[in-house]
Amino acid sequence: MGTGIAQVCTLAGLDVWLNDVSAERIDAGIGRVRDGISRQLAKGAITAELSGQASTRMRAAVDYEALSACDLVIEAATEKEATKREILTRLRGKLAPAAVIATNTSSLSVTRLAAFTDRPDRFVGIHFMNPVPAMELVELIRGVATSESVFQSAKAFVERVGKTFSVSEDFPAFIVNRILLPMINEAVYTLHEGAGRLESIDKAMKLGARHPMGPLELADFIGLDTCLSIMQVLHEGLADSKYRPCPLLVKYVEAGWLGRKTGRGFYDYSGDKPVPTRN
Repeated sequence: MGTGIAQVCTLAGLDVWLNDVSAERIDAGIGRVRDGISRQLAKGAITAELSGQASTRMRAAVDYEALSACDLVIEAATEKEATKREILTRLRGKLAPAAVIATNTSSLSVTRLAAFTDRPDRFVGIHFMNPVPAMELVELIRGVATSESVFQSAKAFVERVGKTFSVSEDFPAFIVNRILLPMINEAVYTLHEGAGRLESIDKAMKLGARHPMGPLELADFIGLDTCLSIMQVLHEGLADSKYRPCPLLVKYVEAGWLGRKTGRGFYDYSGDKPVPTRN
C-alpha cells in the first residue's frame, strides 16, 4: 500500500520521502515504485517525460527526522493497531508544527489512533484502495478532533493525486470494508460448511454477480491476515455475532497461509496457475 501511494503521489508531481523498518526495505520500496511507473509507461498510461520526472521525486527517509520537511505524512503500516500506535508515538516531535498526519487504516478508529499523536486536530483518515494506482476511490474519515481545515486539505490532496473521495464516519471498517469483508467472510463460511467448492464459489460470484474477482480469490489478494483483522475489528467494535470471523479463516491465518504474499492461501500460487488448497 505504501509504495502504491508513493507511486500516485510522485506521478502527481509531489516529492515523496519513503520510510520503512530498514534501509533495505526502503530501497526495495523505491524499486517497486519505479517498477510500477515503468509498467504504466509500457502500457501507454503515462508519458516518458512524466515517468522520468516522477522517478526523481523519491527519496529515502532513513529515520523519522528525515520527514521534518513534509507537509503530509501517511502511515501505511500493516493493519495492526499496536504497530500503528508505535509509529504514531515515535513521530511525536519529529514533524513540522503545521504538518498533517494521515492513517491509511482500513478499519481502525481514526479518533483512537489520533490520541497517540502530538496533533489530534491535524490527524485524518485517508484510506486508499488496493491496488492504489488502479483504484479510483479513497475513503476520507474525520476523527472527533480533526479540524475542518485539515479535512478540506485532505480532500484537496486526494483530488491532486487523481482520485475520487467518499466521506465515511469513524465507524469500524468505514464503508467499503464494512460491506466487502462480511461478504468475503460469508464466502469462507460457505466453503467451510461445504455448501460449495472453492472454485464454484468464486465462479458463482464472478459470473452470477458480475464481480471481477471471486471472494476467495479476492481474499488471497487482500491478505487473509488483513481480512481476519478487519473482521475482528467489526466483531469487537459492533458487538454483533454476524461479524464473527469464520473458523476456517482463522485456521488459514494460524497456518501462515495468508494468500498471494506468502504463495498460499485459498489457492496455491507456486505453479503456473493457481490451484485450490481445499475442495
